[in-house]
Order: sequence, then structure tokens, then C-alpha cells
Amino acid sequence: MRECFDPNVYKKDWQYQEGDLTVTRTCQWSAPGCHQGCSVLFYTDKDGKLVKIEGDPNSAVTDGRLCMRCLAMVEAVYHPDRIIHPMKRAKEDRGFDKWEQITMDEAYDLVIEMVNDTTEKYGAKSICTGAGTGRNATWQSNVLGHGGFGTPNDNAGLLAGNCCYTPRMQAMNALFGSTFIADCGQLNEKRFDEPEYRRPDLFIIWGNNPVRANADGFYGHWIIDCMRRGSELFVVDPQVTWLSAHAKMFLQVRPGSDAALALAICNVMIEEDLYDHEFVECWCYGFDEFKERVKEYTPAMAAELCWVSEEKIYEAARLIANAGVTTLQWGVAVDQTKWANGTSQAIASVQILTGNIDNPGGFVAIDFGYVQSDIRENVSKQLGPEVRKDRLGDDGNWGALNAIGKGGHAVPEAILHAAETGEPYPVKMLFLCSTTAFTNMAGQARRVYDVYKEMDHVVVCDLFMTPTAMACADLFIPMAMSCERDGVRGWYTPLRSIVKVTQTGEAIGDEQMMLELGKRMNPDLFYWDDVPEMLEFCTNNMATVPIEVSLEELREKVIIYPKFEYNKFRTGKLRFDGELGFNTISGRVELFCNMYNNVGMDPLPYHKEPPESPYSTPELFEQYPLVLTTGRRSWEFFHSEHRQLKSMREFHPDPIFEINPADAEQAGIKEGDWAVLENSHGSCKLRAHLTDTMLKGVVSAEHGWWFPEKDPEEPSLFGLWESNINCLTVQGDFGPSGYGSSYKTQLCKVYKAD
Repeated sequence: MRECFDPNVYKKDWQYQEGDLTVTRTCQWSAPGCHQGCSVLFYTDKDGKLVKIEGDPNSAVTDGRLCMRCLAMVEAVYHPDRIIHPMKRAKEDRGFDKWEQITMDEAYDLVIEMVNDTTEKYGAKSICTGAGTGRNATWQSNVLGHGGFGTPNDNAGLLAGNCCYTPRMQAMNALFGSTFIADCGQLNEKRFDEPEYRRPDLFIIWGNNPVRANADGFYGHWIIDCMRRGSELFVVDPQVTWLSAHAKMFLQVRPGSDAALALAICNVMIEEDLYDHEFVECWCYGFDEFKERVKEYTPAMAAELCWVSEEKIYEAARLIANAGVTTLQWGVAVDQTKWANGTSQAIASVQILTGNIDNPGGFVAIDFGYVQSDIRENVSKQLGPEVRKDRLGDDGNWGALNAIGKGGHAVPEAILHAAETGEPYPVKMLFLCSTTAFTNMAGQARRVYDVYKEMDHVVVCDLFMTPTAMACADLFIPMAMSCERDGVRGWYTPLRSIVKVTQTGEAIGDEQMMLELGKRMNPDLFYWDDVPEMLEFCTNNMATVPIEVSLEELREKVIIYPKFEYNKFRTGKLRFDGELGFNTISGRVELFCNMYNNVGMDPLPYHKEPPESPYSTPELFEQYPLVLTTGRRSWEFFHSEHRQLKSMREFHPDPIFEINPADAEQAGIKEGDWAVLENSHGSCKLRAHLTDTMLKGVVSAEHGWWFPEKDPEEPSLFGLWESNINCLTVQGDFGPSGYGSSYKTQLCKVYKAD
């Protein structure tokens, strides 16, 4: 912890000397990186070369802690396979390593030529931008697409049903009117010394392993900090994790049955009169309707569906209801089912019934820190309503919430449909930044690959040569890593500086690329002289951050915490009109959701079986007798990144899936065997790891695998198709909202590979 280091060595200045090295206190976000944005010390020599990286013990965010990926940053920056100059090739050479190095000016000219060609033939809407998962490279390509190219179509790697955080976000905004997160004391610089703060008595950790996978601006070790101070855990997961092994109670649930479990817990809390009457009666809407709905979900019924004992469901409800202050930390597993919105409603309702909403240590409203969204909003306002006109997926055919413009991006399935059919108009150009759809995110990987290959123009902006770039790119623009770019880290709180400390080749930051290309295409909109001036605009025009701060002040302070308040619904701080309550249609937390009701969705939470499951498709289950959950996280990799790094592959050389020993014995598989996972959609090959921590009847497979050491050219594409779990997933099975997909609830069989 912070009191254990020598202050004479680790200083609080934003930059200082340590012998011959310059030390810069800043934030490592991406690329490469994850969602978090950990506080780091970059050490550079007199030539400006990065020498090492350490955690910053003066940071209240991470207390000097770093994961193994961050510690390998020097290896990543100077890796011999890294692309550090722009390259082009002829369209007929796609799939083959026939690249020609060009200048950055030539690269920009080529982008503009592609945009103009596409616009003249089909219209600007036929251009689609793409960005990777939520990090510091998610907004720049979208803003460039809107303001420079003139297209409304952006997407997040063709992730089916936008099934990463979006379903939970939309559920929270529909039920609460705001975004809510678990309060671990991270909202104030004093943390546990903040007088108003008190740690949670019980964490409800649902479908999430936050120590291994830090998502959405959440640092998993904050939970451990609270555990050290007495917090206990209630964990729901198909697999025993480190957190569940230390939990007061653990429910090992069948993937896809979470809503039934949550509603059965609510059933017991209501029937045994264990809910918070004051909060429900004063601040909740639709309790009577909700009460009738949960009567259907008895513990006996849920036990059969969830593979959890009836007694444990009763015990769980009583534990949660009597714990005191509870908070909810949930994960992407909630989103990656077809019925993600109903599941999100159900799990949120458990927390609502405890009354721990926006109180210290509870589930708190947090609407500031979206620097990326603020910039998009500012650009969109200047462009007017035309920026969203005819966006793919807003036509009413891709889910009820997408039809009313609630989607944050163009709908992935609508993009695929347009590219394949030309309806309502064709998609002919891709501008992809740090995203590898058919390697990592997209369901039906082969289908997406076929679509990408047929594009007229493809630009890939990335760090390394990826399967996506090798397969279909005409132009490769080399992107800067976090230590090579200036920026602002904003995803919830606090604000953090990102300071450029080194330069490698011609690698360019996403902000700089956006600005330079934008100035060439729409100089009136992209009017800033340079990136620092643009970032200064950002820090002084953040609608979601109640402060104004200069870039210089942020750099010198390193970290700035906006003022945070609790119980905002009791003081009129959550509603746009300043009235007491929540920013919903009713002004209350909506157990019966008016927004959903108004668009024809079920206004109450519900459980439905996945499209393929032991209960919805029993004949298919006979052929494929295991439930397959994909997207297993590891310490060494973030999605498809880091496969080049020897330090990471030393610990994790091969793709793996985890299987219960009883299931493995039945399939004739031993520890370390290469095995085929197969279902009605496709197959792939991974190494088996036998572990009795995995629920019997369930297998968990990693995603994002490719092999930089293998043949880069077609048909291999770095061994892309050998271990691609998204050959077994699907596109287009989203729920009524337009969100959700069955990444976590497929069926499969397993057998030993030849």
C-alpha cells in the first residue's frame, strides 16, 4: 500500500529525475491495454527511449499495482514485429505479404482518395468506421467518420447484439435514469479516509471475475481492498474463481439462467418481507406488478433451471437482505445472452430491493467521466441531426431500442445485412482502428471475413500486422501506444493525464490522426491547431464532468477527482428538471419499466431459455451435450492482444478451454490434450484444461486466438481458423431490444483432436 514506499524515491511531481532517467507519472490506458487506465511511472533515458515501467505508489487509483501485461510494455513498444511506418498494397494482393512502405502524407492522401471514391459511387453512408473495445481508441475513428467522412455508421468490431455493457447500460438508464457502479471508495481521493464513505458489507458479484478482467473503469483489486476491511462476498458464476473461493456464499449457476435465479431471490425477499420498505414505497415505481411477476419464479422452479439447490436460493435471499449495505458488481456475462435486457433488469432488481441505491458503499450513480462521449456529442451538435440520418439499424428492423435511436453505434447485424445485400444501401469501405472483428469480437467469424474481403476499400490502423489487416487491408496506418501519445483518460472517475514520453518510428496517436485527417476533409469542424489544443477543448467542455481544468493543470496534478455526492436522488441532483427522484419517466426507480413498455418490450424482468439449451432444444442437446460459454479471460492477454509477446506466451503458449474432469473422462480427453469443440455452427481446436472448479456440463473457451508465429498469408492468416471460438457463435439472435447475443450460452460437443 501507499505507506510502504520511500517518498524520497517515488515523488509526487508529475515528472522528475532518478539518476540518468526521467520519470513521468501518468496513466497507461491503451494501446495496448484494457479498460482500466492504471497509474504508472514511465522511465525514459536521455535519448527519450522507454527503459521500464512501474506502478505509481502515489496514486490512489491503483496504489502502485500493475498487471503482467503492463509490466511487459517495453517489450511491446520495441517488439521487432511492430509496424511503425505506413504501408499500402494493391487490392489484388489482399491476403498476401506484398506491402510497400509509404509516407504518412501519402497515407492520408490515399484515405481521402478512398473516401471520395466511395462517396461518389455510393454515398458517404457506405463508409463504416470500426473501433475496438472501450479504451482510449474508441471515439477518434467515430468522430472522424461523422465529421470528416460524413457517415453515421460506426461500430464496435461487429460484436453481435452490441453485447458488451450496452445491455446493462440501457437497462440502468431505463430503470434508474443513470449509470450506476459499485462503490469501493474509488470515487474520492481519500478513499477509505473519506468521512462520508463506508465500505460495503456485501458485494454481489454476478457473472464477473473483476480481479482477472477489469472492465468499464473498474479495478478488481478495489474489492480486495474492501475485503481487507471486512466486506464479504456473494458470487454467482459457473466456475469457482478466486473471489468465489473467498465468498460468504457462492452459487454455481448454469449459463443463461441468471434471470431465473435473480427473480427467485426477489421472490423470497418479498414473500419473507425482507426488502427495504422505505425505499421501495417512496422511490420505486411498479412494485405491485413486479411482485406479481416474481411469484412465477419460485425457488423450486429456479433450482431446476439454474442447477442450484432450492435451499441455497433461500439462503442467498436471506443473506443479501440481511447483510446491511450491499453493492452490485456485474460483468459481460450478463450481456452475452439473447435476453440480456431482461436479465439485467432481474439482477438490478435484487439490488433495488435492498434499498442500497446511491448511498455510501452501495450502487451509486456516476454520470461523469465520459470524455469520449463528450467529444462525440460536441461534434454531433455542430453537425446537426443529419449526422444520425439513415444510420444502419435505426429503421425499426433491428430491435425496439435501436428503432428509437437508443443504440450507441450502428447495429452490427444491420451492417452485415447491408454489406451482403445492398439494402437499404451498400457498405463498401471500412476504416478500422484497433479492431479485429473476425479474429476477436464478431459472431460467425467466417461470415464476417467473407464480407470484409469483398469491400472496395479497407484501411486498418493498428500496432501489429493482424489477421484482419493481412486478409483485407489496402492501407495500414501504424498507431502509437499509450506512452507515445498525449491524451485524457476519462471513463468514470477520476480524470487522468496521458503524457507522451517517447516516439517510435512514424506511429501516430489516434487523436493526432483524427485531427490531421479531419483538418484535410472538414477544416471548419476540426479547427484546432494541434492535439494539445484539442485536448484543452476536451477538458473544458465535458458535459459529464462538473469541472473545467486546463490540460497543463491535469498533467501537473496527474489525477483530478471531480466532487462526488451521495443520495443525489434525495436532493434533486439526478433529474434534469432538478426535482427529487430519478431521471426516469415516473421519477422513480422503475421495477415496471415505462420506457420498455412504451416501445413494446416486456416492462418487467423475465427469464427465457437461450435459443439453444438443454431445455429449449432437447434434441440438439442430445447431439451437443455441453453448455459452451466463450470469452474466457486470462491474465496474459486482453482480447486478441499480446500474442506476440514472448513474456506472455511463456506463461500461456496455447489456447485452452476448461472442462470438468467428469465431462472430460466421458469425452476421452486428458489434461493438455488438443480437442475439438464442435456445434451446429462450426468447430475449432483448443487444449483441454481439466478442473473441478468448472460446473459439470459446462465448458469455458478462450477467444481472440491467433498465432503471430505462423504463416501470415492466406489461407493460414496466422493460423486464424485453427482455434477461433467465434466459428461456433452466431450473429442476429439479439433480444427484443436489439441487444444481446448467445456468446455465453451455445451448446457443443468435445472430442479428442487427431
